[in-house]
Amino acid sequence: MTDQPPPFMHAYAPPARGADGFVRIVGGSGATVLDDKGNEYIDGLASLWYCQVGHGRPEIIDAITVQLKKLAAYQTFDRFTNGPADALCERLAALAPMPDARVFLTTGGSEAVETALKLARLAHFLAGAPRRTLIVSRAPSYHGVNYGAMSATGLPLNREGYGPMLENVVQVPFDDLDALDAVIAERGDELAAVIAEPVIGAGGVLPPPDGYLAGLRERCDRVGAFLILDEVICGFGRLGQWFGAQYYGVRPDLVTFAKGVTSGYQPVGGVLLGAAVRAPLESDPNYMLRHGYTYSGHPTACAAGVANLDVIEREALCDRAPKIGSRLGDGLRQLVERGVIAGARGDGAMWAAVLNAGVDPSAVRDRMLQEGVICRPLGTDAIAFCPPLVIADDQLDRCVDALAAAAS
Repeated sequence: MTDQPPPFMHAYAPPARGADGFVRIVGGSGATVLDDKGNEYIDGLASLWYCQVGHGRPEIIDAITVQLKKLAAYQTFDRFTNGPADALCERLAALAPMPDARVFLTTGGSEAVETALKLARLAHFLAGAPRRTLIVSRAPSYHGVNYGAMSATGLPLNREGYGPMLENVVQVPFDDLDALDAVIAERGDELAAVIAEPVIGAGGVLPPPDGYLAGLRERCDRVGAFLILDEVICGFGRLGQWFGAQYYGVRPDLVTFAKGVTSGYQPVGGVLLGAAVRAPLESDPNYMLRHGYTYSGHPTACAAGVANLDVIEREALCDRAPKIGSRLGDGLRQLVERGVIAGARGDGAMWAAVLNAGVDPSAVRDRMLQEGVICRPLGTDAIAFCPPLVIADDQLDRCVDALAAAAS
C-alpha cells in the first residue's frame, strides 16, 4: 500500500507527499528543536527566518498566559483598542527607522506587504495624484503569497499557474539602478512606490550593492514616490540593528515587518508609516480607512510582541548578529577555499552557501538533517542559514561541519 498524503496540506511541499515524508517537531529550547523520534536538531533557520530569541522562552510564554487570562482576543476596528496593541505600537514607533512613525498591525508578512502596497497607492490618491499606482519591485525578491504580495515577488515559479497578477507592478533586476531609471524615464509620473528587501531573503540571501539602497531613496525623492523596505526577515536584530534600514543608513517611507517582532511565538505583522504617507491619510478628520484584518491588534499576540522586544533589548541580541555573521561567514568561506562549496554570501546573521554545479540543494538539506542541522534549500544552488540570535558558537560550527559533510 502506498503512503497516502495526510489531511494537512503543507505549504511549499508536494501535495502528493505521503505522511511518512514529514519530520514531526515536538519541542524546542534555545537554538535546538526535537522531533518525535528523539532526534535533536540545531535550528539553522530560526524556524522560518523568525525565531530571534530562541525556542521555549518563559518570559514570552508567561506574557501570553497572563494576557489569555485577562483578555484573550478582541477586535480593534473603529473605536476599539487594547493595552497590548497600544504598548506594542508605541515600542515599534520608537524603534522605527524614520521619525514620527505610526503602526498598522496585520497578522503576518504577506498581509503587511499587501497593506503597504495599498497604503502607498491610497496616500497618493488622497494627495491628489490618483495616477500614481505603479509599483516597482525587483527580481529576484520575495514579498509573500497573497495576490498583491505575490505580484511584487520576483520569483517566477511562485506565480506560475495562479492566473493574472495585480496590475501596474513591474520588476527590475535587484542590483540595477539603470533599469529603474529606465522605468522612471517612461512612467515616473505614475510611480507610487519602490519595494525592496534590505537583504533579499528567500530569493537567495543577496545583500545590496554598495550605495544601492541610497540610490533607491534618491530616485524616490526625485520623482515623488515612496520607498517601501520589506523588513519581514531583516528586522529585529537580524542585521545587527533593529531594522536593516538603520544598518544601511537609509530612510524609508514605509516598512513592513513580521516574523522577528514576536520571534514567532504568536502571529503578528504590520507596517510602519512615515510622515509622507501619514499626512494625506490624516488630512481629512472625516476620512475612513477601509482596510484591516480580523486579528489586527490581537491582544495576546501583541503581548507576545512586547515580551519578545524586551528579551531582544535586555540581552542585547542585536549586537549578537555581527558576531554570528563573522563566525558563520568565516566558516563558509573556509569551505569555499577547500572547494566544498562554490561561494558564500550574506550580511549580519543571514547567510547562504552557494553549492557546486550539479549539487542538489534539497538533497544537501536532507543529508544535513541526518547530521542534526536544519537549513533551507533556495533555488537551484543555495543553502540558507538564518539562526536564532541566541545560537552558540559551537552550534554555528556544527552547522558548517554538517554542510561540509552533506555537500562533499
